[in-house]
Amino acid sequence: MYRSLDLFLSLVGLILFSPIMIVILIIGFLKNGSPLFRQLRVGYKQNNFTLLKFRSMSIDTKSIATHLIDFSNISLYGQFLRKTKIDELPQLINVLNGDMSLVGPRPCLPNQTKLISERKKRGVFNVKPGMTGLAQITGVTMKNPKILAKKDAEMIKKLNILNYFYYLFKTFFLIIKKK
Repeated sequence: MYRSLDLFLSLVGLILFSPIMIVILIIGFLKNGSPLFRQLRVGYKQNNFTLLKFRSMSIDTKSIATHLIDFSNISLYGQFLRKTKIDELPQLINVLNGDMSLVGPRPCLPNQTKLISERKKRGVFNVKPGMTGLAQITGVTMKNPKILAKKDAEMIKKLNILNYFYYLFKTFFLIIKKK
């Protein structure tokens, strides 16, 4: 059932947000010639996939967790994209392709070994990674792998149709509130 919702909602999202995405693609292309950022992430059953985002950092930024990156690598334009979460919109393509769900644990990098280990212990890789989830709406980040893995596991245990929509709406309202 979640896959059907993911397909329908990601398709609707891509249609609704396509004008914004086209503008961001054009601006990104003019700014640095490379508007999309592709990064290897760990997904369902620990299989790697390529995550898509709009580029918010300089092209030569290392592929490490965001909380470890020097803030100066994020452009002013990139700060806007991140604050509004517009940088995440291309992940709707990942959802449409089946690499991700709209709701699930955020996918980590293959070099985040502590987080991978903690998630593996708790069965977090038994579900598809998502664009949002319990950790995102409660402010838990990848800075503490053990706490994040516990929060992810908690979300998975409690995930039902009501929570699926709760996480989506709560995320949307948190983004609006930040503006």
